Amino acid sequence: MSLHSYQQDLPQTAANHVPLSPLSYIERAAAVYPHRTAIVHGSQRFSWQQAYERSRRLASALASHGISKGDTVAVMLPNIPAMLDCHFGVPMCGAVLNTLNTRLDPEAIAFMLQHGEARVLITDREFSFTIAPALALLDKPLLVIDVDDPEYAGPGQRLGSIEYEAFIAGGDPDYAWQLPDNEWDAISLNYTSGTTGNPKGVVYHHRGAYLNASCNILDWGMPRHATYLWTLPMFHCNGWCFPWTMAANVGTNVCLRRVDPRLIFELIKTHRVSHYCGAPIVHNMLINAPDDCKQGIEHQVNCLVAGAAPPSAVIEGMETLGFNITHVYGLTETYGPASVCAKQDEWADMDIGGRTERNGRQGVRYTMQQGMTVMDPATMTEVPHDGETMGEIMFRGNLVMKGYLKNARATEESLAGGWFHTGDLAVIQPDGYVKIKDRSKDIIISGGENISSIEVEDVLCRFPGVISAAVVALPDPKWGEVPCAFLEMREGVDGDEAAVIEHCRAHLARFKVPKRIIFGPIPKTSTGKIQKFLLRQQTNAAAAIQ
Repeated sequence: MSLHSYQQDLPQTAANHVPLSPLSYIERAAAVYPHRTAIVHGSQRFSWQQAYERSRRLASALASHGISKGDTVAVMLPNIPAMLDCHFGVPMCGAVLNTLNTRLDPEAIAFMLQHGEARVLITDREFSFTIAPALALLDKPLLVIDVDDPEYAGPGQRLGSIEYEAFIAGGDPDYAWQLPDNEWDAISLNYTSGTTGNPKGVVYHHRGAYLNASCNILDWGMPRHATYLWTLPMFHCNGWCFPWTMAANVGTNVCLRRVDPRLIFELIKTHRVSHYCGAPIVHNMLINAPDDCKQGIEHQVNCLVAGAAPPSAVIEGMETLGFNITHVYGLTETYGPASVCAKQDEWADMDIGGRTERNGRQGVRYTMQQGMTVMDPATMTEVPHDGETMGEIMFRGNLVMKGYLKNARATEESLAGGWFHTGDLAVIQPDGYVKIKDRSKDIIISGGENISSIEVEDVLCRFPGVISAAVVALPDPKWGEVPCAFLEMREGVDGDEAAVIEHCRAHLARFKVPKRIIFGPIPKTSTGKIQKFLLRQQTNAAAAIQ
């Protein structure tokens, strides 16, 4: 078959085609704005030129220890400068960055280190109590590098053979790193929470990281040189790709070792923080912080909230606080956020209830995500845009993972039919925006009727004093299942079961009202997700002894 004109004498060459990688962002930031502040951490300040040099030193030092393409470098770090270095320095030498959840137990950490075949571990002294027993469980030793952060004065010990600053000091600041041969090459490895069985290793590629980092700017409307506060753990979906986003934005990263509402407000005021991200639990903490913390903010603060369904009370609370909140949605498998509740101009004219309803949806696909829809998983056909017919949210495009490491079956199942299956149940509203109704495993079927735990939780979060709510199924001999609510109350507020039930009856159909209310702390993951599997175990145990 003959070629048409556009296929002749128009070769793809190094002059007109370069693999997409977020590594390009830091190189440009250092070249164009070398003296702008890149990182703030306590009394430490690093410019973009210095940040670039630190990353190159890290890459050089790793390469001198035999780390190369396809090797895994694991890190157990809080949100500190070394963690930002690793997001660039590790892939600069061709290796793959595996950011470990700092709140996991030694057995889980050991599994990830072995499954990911880590050759190097960079770990903060704070986590030595977890890392030491994890290392003891490994089949073979690996190079351990300790970070002794000057901003950390707590307990812990060094476990490795060298301290991080000394390690990178031995590296070359002019290290001649290369872009990946193929933008499909792996850049990072992120393990899912693993609430049932071992966690799955989600593999990201350079292209997806590059595009999602750009989408964060485009779909949030970030102005250049934003000041970003690290309330979101960088170990979680690579901080939703924001280490790379901030290099593209040439903004300032304000580091934060731990989430503390008083400290967050202090940093917002001191550094005029313009942007931050977090799960609903983080925003709830800020809403419920002492009033004196909130005084004195005289500039616009923009925040992203993510999760299957941030309660409307959170969205209203942040707006009342004066913060401009935007709702995004995604999963580990989609590089963090891959959709946004894109705001429409006419929403500004609505009352707070109307704006909350509009802004509380999962919305529409990110600019560089090819597709997001809700489909019947059995027929793989899109549900009607009626706001009532439920299906499963599915994504396709460049912001979907390569797959699960060493798990071909799970990869095939999750990407079946040319779409990534999220497991989240949702509807498409008439304007085309997606609204989650529940996780497929969280729907409560009571007497044949489907009850959305999210709908009930939203009502519960509007009860005075509630800072967190979770609803799961309680086995029932008559109805099969009934809703059971777990409520975490603000400090100093006592739980009143009768009052809560009366509140629910005023806003829900009778069959949706929780039949039991349990007050107390609600177990959550380190990223703020409620661990419903633990609550189900509790309700199942309670039902068994009734």
